[in-house]
Amino acid sequence: MSGPAPLAGRHALITGAGRGIGAAIAARLVAEGARVTLLARTQNQLEQVAATLGACAQSVCADISDWQAARRAFEQAVQGFGAVDILVNNAGQARGGAVHRAPDELWHSMLAVNLTGTYHGIRAALPAMLERRFGRIVNVASTAGLKGYPLVAAYCAAKHGVIGLTRALALEVAQRNVTVNAVCPGYTETALVQDAIANIQKLTGRSAEDARAALTKSNPQGRLIQPAEVAHAVAWLCLPGSEAVTGQSIAIAGGEVM
Repeated sequence: MSGPAPLAGRHALITGAGRGIGAAIAARLVAEGARVTLLARTQNQLEQVAATLGACAQSVCADISDWQAARRAFEQAVQGFGAVDILVNNAGQARGGAVHRAPDELWHSMLAVNLTGTYHGIRAALPAMLERRFGRIVNVASTAGLKGYPLVAAYCAAKHGVIGLTRALALEVAQRNVTVNAVCPGYTETALVQDAIANIQKLTGRSAEDARAALTKSNPQGRLIQPAEVAHAVAWLCLPGSEAVTGQSIAIAGGEVM
């Protein structure tokens, strides 16, 4: 007989879990035995994902960039499934524009969703992890946290910030059995890539086909990353055997970043 699933008894909370990479991560962690809280801003998307996962999933609707809303959402999650053992900060948004033309709102919104939202998730989950001396934090950054891309300076700045936060926090908690890592997907087959294609069209006048080809070309394997590939990397960082891996930023990008 096989033993219990490796994440049995663990509670994982995934932000941005209503679609794409977040939904794939939730499904993978459930397959490994975890109970999952799905957190996002759009209730109907959360309900659809939760319905596919059954009784081991619950959903909480909140804007992670709003600290009070995030704090209440985490409290609700804990009431349902207990303290959060695994936190996956996946919520993010990509918008672009030339630095000298983009409105200030774009800068502030990119940092709020991609960086401050990650900080809020950590602030909400970390105290209980430290108290219980167990935690796995995985921040879904981007190759834009490891290199620059034109016309998305605010997004790159936010994701570079996520990498810095990951490295600093990993050192703070290294002796408390809490690991902190980032995964950095390249262009991934999600709605976010469709938004990127639309943004390239708007800013450059290229066709959708040309814009998609430009994104695919950046990957030496000549393809887009699949959400399940990112979910596999996240799961590995949460499974037994990865305890010595912390403070790392792992590119899931077909060799684009080395």
